[in-house]
Amino acid sequence: MVAPSFRARVRAGMIDEIKAVARRHLATDGADLSLRAVARDMGMVSSAIYRYFPSRDDLLTALILEAYDALGDAVETADAAADQGDLRGRWLAAGRAARAWALAHPAEYALLYGSPVPGYAAPDDTVAPAQRPPMTLIGILCDGVATGRLAPPDDDLPEPLRGDVAELVDQIGVALPPALMARGMAGWTQLFGLISFELFGRINRALPHRDEYFDHQLALAADLVGLP
Repeated sequence: MVAPSFRARVRAGMIDEIKAVARRHLATDGADLSLRAVARDMGMVSSAIYRYFPSRDDLLTALILEAYDALGDAVETADAAADQGDLRGRWLAAGRAARAWALAHPAEYALLYGSPVPGYAAPDDTVAPAQRPPMTLIGILCDGVATGRLAPPDDDLPEPLRGDVAELVDQIGVALPPALMARGMAGWTQLFGLISFELFGRINRALPHRDEYFDHQLALAADLVGLP
């Protein structure tokens, strides 16, 4: 493999530094990033930063992609480390990993799952990284169905919901009954609702023992999904 040129290494280093400064701004100012402010913190003229990120949206997209991939890595690693025959244990491990990542990176989590950034529209290349965490749960469900350890629910989904979910299953390309897919979606939604309520301070005073609360609710979500 040919080593990157000196110029390429310098450029990569500058991009990394810009993103590091931008992440600090996320933590203090939220997602309304200013390239001028980032450039000022780096001691650069504002025009210089545009050689690396032509717009604020390009910088936001880079941060979003990194955050989705970091979260995806955390969830997938936790799932892979669990006993693959223990469907419920895998779900609990993946959920705990998602929460741990969010608590360690609250600004990045807020960028992904908080209020939409005014004027920003995420490009298509963010879709696949965004799907990595929920695809972990879908993989657990698929393994359960394939091995006979997870029985599809008897839910009769109302139309047009059944058609919507069936179309989604076809788009993803997995062998899941629509009713089970709908339960999986409910479980994943509950997981991120739990994380968001904790991270954004909605339960802090009411429930000081948040680790125990999270595990209890995560287990209830596993019951809802039907994990044995």
